Amino acid sequence: MNSAENAAPGHESPPMPEWGPEHSENVASDVEFTLGADHFENLSALSGRSAARIRELIRQAAGELAALAPAGWIRVDAVFALTVVAETGVAYYFDGERPVPAPAPSSVMELIRQHRRISAESTGGPWWRLLLSSTSEGRIQADYDYGDEPFPADQLFPPDAYRADLEFFPRAKLPVWLAAYLNHDDRQLHSPLRAMAQAQTVRSSGVHNDPAVVDLPPLPLLTARWAVLAAAFVAVGSEWGPRLLPALRWFEGARRSGSSLYALPGGRAVLSGGVWDAPVLDRAYNQDFPLPQLYRGAPEWVADPVLNKRVVHGMLTFCYWWDGSRWYRGESPTADEIAEAVPGVWDSVTVERVIGGLLGEEAADECAAAVPGLVAAAESAAVTRSALAAVFPDAGASDIAAAYYQLQMGGIAAAEPLPEGEAISRVARELTDSGMDLSDYPVAGLRADRLNAGWMVYVPPPPDEISVGRTIFYIADDGVLEWSSSAVAPSRCTADFEERFQVRNRALL
Repeated sequence: MNSAENAAPGHESPPMPEWGPEHSENVASDVEFTLGADHFENLSALSGRSAARIRELIRQAAGELAALAPAGWIRVDAVFALTVVAETGVAYYFDGERPVPAPAPSSVMELIRQHRRISAESTGGPWWRLLLSSTSEGRIQADYDYGDEPFPADQLFPPDAYRADLEFFPRAKLPVWLAAYLNHDDRQLHSPLRAMAQAQTVRSSGVHNDPAVVDLPPLPLLTARWAVLAAAFVAVGSEWGPRLLPALRWFEGARRSGSSLYALPGGRAVLSGGVWDAPVLDRAYNQDFPLPQLYRGAPEWVADPVLNKRVVHGMLTFCYWWDGSRWYRGESPTADEIAEAVPGVWDSVTVERVIGGLLGEEAADECAAAVPGLVAAAESAAVTRSALAAVFPDAGASDIAAAYYQLQMGGIAAAEPLPEGEAISRVARELTDSGMDLSDYPVAGLRADRLNAGWMVYVPPPPDEISVGRTIFYIADDGVLEWSSSAVAPSRCTADFEERFQVRNRALL
């Protein structure tokens, strides 16, 4: 069922549910009533009288909401969330422009309560949420949510509300996410103190994990591929796909699985996340099996602050850590079991395929042909803006800029050469602002010599004059300006300057 959270004021009209095959029947000469097929199968187990009452309650609720509608209304969407001890109901009226929210009146809430009590007799038991939509022309649609997907935050009650409901309406099995919500008891949390104590126990025992993660690429390749995929999704204007910040990468899949990758000092990292309907979670929360020991053998720096947010809700299904040279894991699955929770970073071919899919089948041949070069440049941490634009020529300037920013944050963008004129202007401003005596060092006499990572800028000494300790500036392509002197051999300064540039622009992950 589509959530009604998109119906907040100021948004466009929320999409109606994907009804799929429908059952329709007339319950009154001027009202068409529609139910999703799955729920109609549930209702078929009700007695004829109960089923008729279900339909009548929906019709009455829709009628009362219509009677309260403002002038000019076109449609009303009402969302109800109920348990035996907590409830909420909001109606959104649409007039073709902005939705107008209004709390469902008590009389409508009573009808909805009756509906839920009767629906408890069906094979599926009572629903958790109900979406009721009615048009000014008299068409009524109803959809019922049994928790197949997590509820919107504003329609999620505290755990005790669901526990009370389950006592009144027992169920053989809960959706995995709801079972975790009620029963996780913070068992997956791994505080720094706990992580430290566990690591100390491991050190004392002398037993350490063997590197046991299969098919995860080495960290430098994994992070480079993550960054170029993030850039590709941004370039096409997609709200989906991986994203990153300098020390954090994250991914949320279309099916609620996802992961995060945190950087730590010393070239270390932690990759964790969850496949949201993983059988291991179902067994743990619905059948009382023990949860996997995801942190078994983990070092003390694998702790809550660098774990995926799913750990808070007990929905973590994997945790891997990179110690600077290789991957390790505790009782996490092998990489092939987490594919839907991680971007397609497994190999170059997969990355190329994902980017090609973003381009679509009608993409120009030259765009598709440029994809392997873009991926290769990413893996070498040397992607240029022109290489990105060659793959996405139809992207707007703002999208290319935002995509290139992802490459920069990922440390795989090749710094654009700083123009000679800009290098000289920067040094001229630096000299002017410094307050130094420029009588023997005129700004107008500045010249620049190109280096691998930027420019050496200086004022040459007068002809036939040897000057010792004359000021020399080094300005890198990333804009970092350094002071030096002719007293230090330029060859040595240049090598150190270029090395510092490479360190600054090396991928942080």
